[in-house]
Amino acid sequence: MTRLLLVDDEARFANALATSLRPRGYEVDVATTGEQALAVAAKTHPDLLVLDLGLPGMDGIDVVRGLRAWATMPIMVLSARHTERAKVDALDAGADDYVTKPFGMDELVARIRALQRRVPSGSGGVEEEAVIRTEHFTLDLRARRATVGDEVVRITPKEWQVLEMLVRNPGKLIPQRQLLQEVWGPQYKTETDYLRVFLASIRRKLEPVSGQPRYFITEPGMGYRFDP
Repeated sequence: MTRLLLVDDEARFANALATSLRPRGYEVDVATTGEQALAVAAKTHPDLLVLDLGLPGMDGIDVVRGLRAWATMPIMVLSARHTERAKVDALDAGADDYVTKPFGMDELVARIRALQRRVPSGSGGVEEEAVIRTEHFTLDLRARRATVGDEVVRITPKEWQVLEMLVRNPGKLIPQRQLLQEVWGPQYKTETDYLRVFLASIRRKLEPVSGQPRYFITEPGMGYRFDP
């Protein structure tokens, strides 16, 4: 059974949502503050975190950053903040998805399922190659381990999905919509800001000069490609 940690300062809402999720096959723990969320996550090691940003005391963004210091579980933000800036900040901090309130339960469950999927995407000339080596970094796809020189670089689960789809198709343009639907799910078609945030993070971690990409190339208005 998948274990979720649901974090929302409105206890009535959180408990109602937990009640709706449990019959769908999820074991749900509830936290109402950021500090409590970090403590429960450290104790229970949930498979997935669903997090509101507007928490008392520690803000949800700080919770994401705190978790990303040691945890790789998928994080879904569930927030009434609708601005693009709020979404970009959450994704840049390490969240994997962003759902705005109000939302439909069917959509929420579909997005949870999409985050749970960890099946390698794509096929191509390096499908059988477990290790990708470049002049500046090495990717061990089976171990999900990235190194720059002798230093291990932390890559989030969602970043790995984006990376795998690109590096398993070297030189091939991957359209924005295809990346979105393969990595986030079939209902994602226009959330191109997700891709900008994740590619920027990947470049900061792996490119020799993040502002002048050598390996992860943007084709404006079209998509992305990996140039080994």
